[in-house]
Amino acid sequence: MDNFSYLKPEVHPNTFIAQDATILGRVFLEEGASVWFKAVLRADLAEIKIGANSNVQDNCLIHVETGQGTFIGQGVTIGHGAIIHACEVGDNCLIGMGAIILDGARIARNSLVAAGSVVPPGKSFPEGSLIMGSPASVRRPLTPEEIERNKQSARRYRRYWEAYLRHGVQVYKSGDNIILAKKP
Repeated sequence: MDNFSYLKPEVHPNTFIAQDATILGRVFLEEGASVWFKAVLRADLAEIKIGANSNVQDNCLIHVETGQGTFIGQGVTIGHGAIIHACEVGDNCLIGMGAIILDGARIARNSLVAAGSVVPPGKSFPEGSLIMGSPASVRRPLTPEEIERNKQSARRYRRYWEAYLRHGVQVYKSGDNIILAKKP
């Protein structure tokens, strides 16, 4: 089996990656992005891009499909335990805990996918939508206050990881060799 050693992550030096996160392959983390405890980003078949100031919370799984990457915009919060697979999430979205977004789905900017929702393959949603259910559908437009809460969530997680660093929590550094998945 290919060891994917030629598919190295590209990580901005000003990011937070928890030491037990797994990042493999063509993963791009922009400035201010954070990947939290036990999250897995596996870009062995296509690329994963995590936009500036976005956070991938504990126990999330982000994967790709052959020739179909996963693209997360700026200021996005991906809640604990979410599964994001070969899809696109626009800027300033909040993906609730345990939500599943499947291949080819598109979540437009300033939207919220409710916790536990399942977004079917190929489904697209308009900007500023509250998306929920299984299968997920648009329930209503988000209010300006709800969109602002999406943005606040991303800003809050940036403050969290900056505090972790101030208090000496061990994290991966962009120059470390351990950024790739741990060897057995």
